[in-house]
Amino acid sequence: MPHASIAALLESGPPDAPAIGAPQGVKSLLYRDLQALARRTVETLNSVGIGRGDRVAIVLHNGPEMASSFLCIAAGAATAPLNPGYREKDLEFYLGDLQPKALVLEAGVDSPARATAKKMSIPVLELTADRARGAGWFTLSGGAKGTPARGGMGDEDDPALVLHTSGTTSRPKLVPLLQRNLLASAENIARTLALTRDDVCLNIMPLFHIHGLMAATLASLAAGASVSCTPGFNALKFFAWFDEVRPTWYTAVPTMHQAILARAERHRDMIARSRLRLIRSSSASLPAPVMVEMEKTYGVPVIESYGMTEASHQMASNPLPPRARKPGSVGLAAGPEVAILDEEWKELPRGQVGEVSIRGPNVTPGYEANPEANAKSFRDGWFRTGDQGVLDEEGYLRLTGRIKEQINRGGEKFSPLEVDEVLSSHPAVAQALTFAMPHDKLGEEVAAAVVLREGAKATERELRDFCAARLAHFKVPRKVVLLTEIPKGATGKLQRIGLAQKLGLGS
Repeated sequence: MPHASIAALLESGPPDAPAIGAPQGVKSLLYRDLQALARRTVETLNSVGIGRGDRVAIVLHNGPEMASSFLCIAAGAATAPLNPGYREKDLEFYLGDLQPKALVLEAGVDSPARATAKKMSIPVLELTADRARGAGWFTLSGGAKGTPARGGMGDEDDPALVLHTSGTTSRPKLVPLLQRNLLASAENIARTLALTRDDVCLNIMPLFHIHGLMAATLASLAAGASVSCTPGFNALKFFAWFDEVRPTWYTAVPTMHQAILARAERHRDMIARSRLRLIRSSSASLPAPVMVEMEKTYGVPVIESYGMTEASHQMASNPLPPRARKPGSVGLAAGPEVAILDEEWKELPRGQVGEVSIRGPNVTPGYEANPEANAKSFRDGWFRTGDQGVLDEEGYLRLTGRIKEQINRGGEKFSPLEVDEVLSSHPAVAQALTFAMPHDKLGEEVAAAVVLREGAKATERELRDFCAARLAHFKVPRKVVLLTEIPKGATGKLQRIGLAQKLGLGS
């Protein structure tokens, strides 16, 4: 039976079991403490005029307080977590778009967010952590006394989380997610991974991002399990945290998995004594050779899932054993209904390529104040994801690329994922990202950024010849750039669009 609200989910947790933890010997926050903290936080918000439906922006660094503030504020208001690395210009845009009633900041810390709030006359609520009481325990202070229009704990139809789409090629769209959307997704993830009260997730994902908030945090609590919140991703510290926390699983984006995998060999003793049950990957395509190598290294199943902000994260997932995991596939529908639609919104038969579309209780009701985008993306309960893909005969979904990332070389259109897959299969290649670069006659030409494995050697010519033996001539990269690191976005995802410009490539 799905929980009726975030408050109800927290109240249903085992009172004396750990809910939120952190590495480095920090005492865990028990469920009963988290329940009390949520009630206290909502009372504090109500006392300064903030209630159900009102927005509270949160700018905090990764850690247990970021997780607990999201949970406790979302129980009675709408949270809007923002990247703490944003500059004032970015903050002005996002805060202007959100129009929050308050901004939560760490007490006494000077930051661009504090200066921006002052400039925009947004009240600041100061968060003071008290780790002695447990990981994530905090108090809020500040704000003027007031009375909310709707106080108390929220219900399933109240907004709980407001995020922006990435906005790679256009203005970011505002995505309001209701409590029922979040609860449906959290319970879908918990069910997919067969999470129980004995599970512990090591969170290395940013907690201003849907992946960390939903898959690591809320899904854990939906199962009565616990999440240990690190200060953020750090490949050099990962195995020390891993050995201390002894998680049963963790979730990350492929770039993080690859960075951890590169250091795994020197930590075989820690892996051998771990109690790891599974590893989850989402938010970008995991190269099949990486998945195979991870399973061999860690001796546990690697579960690739498919998520998106508009779906409160999870849409599809490879299943746990004994059911098949298919490298290169993002699995079976895992919560919402998944279909492949043509341009006329008609469902295509299995085996045909079209736009991946979903409908279900985890899907946002629509973008805020954007009728044009809503008309284009939503109809009859369906949401068009912007991803191109195909369902095989068994219902496994394979993504063939982001529609807007397709390369159009003189009229020959194809997905860069095809080239990624070939380059990633080269024994010297650790990471590969294919992208379009401008060309004066063809419009677009194929380029690729490649990071070689530690100690491996390969030339641009060798990599191009390797592709030429396996791909149609028009898909072979005309330029291969060897890098020590491929530029990433704030959440660790590799970004194709704009990479040619960043690397100074063009005709």
